[in-house]
Amino acid sequence: MRHTEKHRTERIGWLRAAVLGANDGIVSTASLVLGVAAAGADSKAVLVAGVAGLVAGAMSMAAGEYVSVSSQSDTERADLARERRELAVAPEQEHAELAEIYVKRGLDRELASTVATQLMEHDALGAHARDELGISEVSTARPIQAAFASAGTFSIGAALPLLVVLLLPASALMWAVPGSSLLFLALLGSLAAKTGGAPVLMAASRVTFWGGLAMALTAGVGALFGVAI
Repeated sequence: MRHTEKHRTERIGWLRAAVLGANDGIVSTASLVLGVAAAGADSKAVLVAGVAGLVAGAMSMAAGEYVSVSSQSDTERADLARERRELAVAPEQEHAELAEIYVKRGLDRELASTVATQLMEHDALGAHARDELGISEVSTARPIQAAFASAGTFSIGAALPLLVVLLLPASALMWAVPGSSLLFLALLGSLAAKTGGAPVLMAASRVTFWGGLAMALTAGVGALFGVAI
């Protein structure tokens, strides 16, 4: 019988990076635009600041994701290498460790030993990676994928407030940028929640609250000091 059930945990890796990138793109760029606009800059200066923020932010997101996820990948490889050595040197001990894991999950000791034997005969390293180390195909670190997803979605998110700057005069930016950005954030939170199977209202409320707070604080700083941030 073919297994057709779909699990949303398969989307965790790219969904986390995509949501983080888009959210940061909207919030940071809209906040930057508001801070500059609140300081009394004209539309051209606001646009230049926003574009610079887009480029710098996208590169920062890509580098940050690549470095952080690469660190996770290095740790996973080191753990797998150690496990491979242990399987070669002490297979009986590794079998006992795996069987004990299954006993703790509810199997009786005899069945747990049988399951451990069969899984290790099929793929010993894979069984220990999954059940002892918690490393699976779903959770495996993918630095390149995370970097491109974050940079790409940051750019898309950052482009939204910049589009508002292009379409509207400087006098309208103080209400148009935060209003449209909060709408974008609500849509992003709803889409991410729906994709991941989470409550939509809670996710949308969460991203709009923190995004609104960030924009309000940045606009306040720009108005207070009267200089481009």
